[in-house]
Amino acid sequence: MSDPGNYAGSADRSIGQLVASATAEMSALVHDEIALAKAEVRQDVRRGAIGSVAFVAAGVLLLFMMPMLSFAAAYGIHNLGMGLAWSFLIVAGGFFLLALLIGFIGLRKFKKIKPPEKSIASAKQTAAVLQNAKPHPRASITADAIIERSGSSLAKKSIENGSGKDEAAAVARSST
Repeated sequence: MSDPGNYAGSADRSIGQLVASATAEMSALVHDEIALAKAEVRQDVRRGAIGSVAFVAAGVLLLFMMPMLSFAAAYGIHNLGMGLAWSFLIVAGGFFLLALLIGFIGLRKFKKIKPPEKSIASAKQTAAVLQNAKPHPRASITADAIIERSGSSLAKKSIENGSGKDEAAAVARSST
């Protein structure tokens, strides 16, 4: 084993000082770790924001492209010898079939959604445990004691008259 006397300053410092030093260094380490995590999260959020803006821009461009593709498809069918109205009707029918297919897939996915059973079971278990828990007993404080502590002469007069006891009792109940 190593000799504790080899460490610089170990003979001069008490155990209390060493514990205080270790606590301070641990606190500094935790603060540095938190700062590092914040910096990493900020960088990831920035990257995510830039990525989402890029996806939105791509989606807008795709949205603007759809009418052009529709016209190109309709005129392409028209060049094959079919009437222009029938060409547009065929393209519209293709979009309708595509919309039905995507809607059917979406409906199947929605039907597979279930409630969060594990979370519900955990919440019920927690509620059952909390129902059986008894609150920590606290000392009862009388209304007179609260008014005495406040030092208010008006409150003392209301005690003598008997008019302030109900309000003071409500305060005593709320403070426990």
